[in-house]
Amino acid sequence: MTETKLRETICLLAKSMFDRGLTGGSTGNISARTEDGGLLVSPTGTSFGRLDPARLSRFDADGNFVSGDQPTKEMPLHSAFYDTRSTAGAVVHLHSCHSVALSMMPDVDPDNFLPPMTPYSIMKLGKVTLLPFFMPGDPAMGDAVRGLAGKRSAVMLANHGPVVAGKDIEAACNAIEELEDTAKLAIMMRGYRAKMLTPEQVNAVVTQFNVEWD
Repeated sequence: MTETKLRETICLLAKSMFDRGLTGGSTGNISARTEDGGLLVSPTGTSFGRLDPARLSRFDADGNFVSGDQPTKEMPLHSAFYDTRSTAGAVVHLHSCHSVALSMMPDVDPDNFLPPMTPYSIMKLGKVTLLPFFMPGDPAMGDAVRGLAGKRSAVMLANHGPVVAGKDIEAACNAIEELEDTAKLAIMMRGYRAKMLTPEQVNAVVTQFNVEWD
């Protein structure tokens, strides 16, 4: 994808998520690899609903900031995924309500945050690790992601929001939407005796779709 097209796609997908209430105000950030190995990143303090393709922050292949507005303060999160996952072509971070709500529940599994409700969260995300609370912009968030050694494509920041890496910008956006949808289902079904996928069914999905699951 050309850089011009990538800039337009980032802004289009970000606005779509904003318009559907997946992140509000000036929350969330998004980045994607360019053809030359650099990065395009949403600027600090900007709204997903009003990103300007020409003003996206631009980094070269060596990680040097070269043009555009100043990048999001959450760059350590993005860099951690790119540095530890060779397949990462884009990273998205949202402040989506249902996933944040689920992160506050005392009984969630920090090693496998999402309950096995549908095959699609397993297929698109693998296991999602719940990380503890960090102050916004704290570089320690990036350190926590690096500590996973590239084994997770998605993490949930407790009381904050999800972060997902994908092979490209569309894959990352689709996956983070699946994360939020699954969290919404989990909240909706609390108090009911919901039938989850069995361990055998989960293993079948993992095997059939070659999902990272260790």
